[in-house]
Amino acid sequence: MKAIEEKISQIVDGLLEGSGGQDDVIFNHPDKDVIIGILDNLRRVIFPGYFKNRSIKVYSLHNNLSVLIEDVIYNLTKQIAVVMNSEGEGGEDVPSAAHEKAVEFIGRLGVIREYILTDVQAAYDGDPAAYSKDEIIYSYPGLFAILVYRIAHELFALNVPIIPRMMTEYAHSLTGIDIHPGATIGKYFFIDHGTGIVIGETTQIGDNVKIYQGVTLGALSTRGGQSLRSKKRHPTIEDNVTIYSGASILGGDTVIGRDVVIGGNAFITRSVPAGAKVSVKSQELRYNYGSAKTMESVEFDREDSWFYII
Repeated sequence: MKAIEEKISQIVDGLLEGSGGQDDVIFNHPDKDVIIGILDNLRRVIFPGYFKNRSIKVYSLHNNLSVLIEDVIYNLTKQIAVVMNSEGEGGEDVPSAAHEKAVEFIGRLGVIREYILTDVQAAYDGDPAAYSKDEIIYSYPGLFAILVYRIAHELFALNVPIIPRMMTEYAHSLTGIDIHPGATIGKYFFIDHGTGIVIGETTQIGDNVKIYQGVTLGALSTRGGQSLRSKKRHPTIEDNVTIYSGASILGGDTVIGRDVVIGGNAFITRSVPAGAKVSVKSQELRYNYGSAKTMESVEFDREDSWFYII
């Protein structure tokens, strides 16, 4: 028994070697569960009355929101302080700097709510399968991913390290929608279905943009690694653009103009002028009727009625 304990102790010492010591391992990393809890409370604040916290026994909505916001400030301050310490930021007065960032973030909740309500409206206006805005708020994965992005983006803009990416990757793990917190996205943004969407860090998206599942707004190449940091690698999507499923739009110099419609499975690496419709060349389908030993080939007509179906 003693031999096993000694062996375990040796293994633990080896795992901790080079980590800076036991205290650094425990205290110098953010707590993912706490950050998820912050997101949950922020969703309750932004959509008051929709998502209840059973642990808060306050019956006035005003008081309830006040308690939630106080909780967010407290926990967010602690987590920001942890990541600032781990990144060597903030100097000697890290707690004060972390608190200042947390309070400044809370001051932006009104803007986050203003934008997310336009996203709810865009989903309702753009999806005939949506029977109410409540249905969208409760159940649409696209809206959840956008909400988490909008929260994380404000923290990213405040130069808070690590936490914004943890937030968006949490949403990614639940929805299959990968939005980098550094992306810039305007109002009335609608993600329909959502799974498989990728929106890169330097993407710029205007107002009233709709995208469907499997869309990639990415970089042409990342072989340059860290040398590409802070460079415009991802496309610009201007106002009133619709991008259908499976389309890939790549490159930092690629601009999709206003009112453009991108058809499904299109692969685009150069700019598209305003008002254009981009589609893949008509496909030929082959039907084999088995025992009849006949083969029929049919070429799709590029009609609007087909072009818009998802």
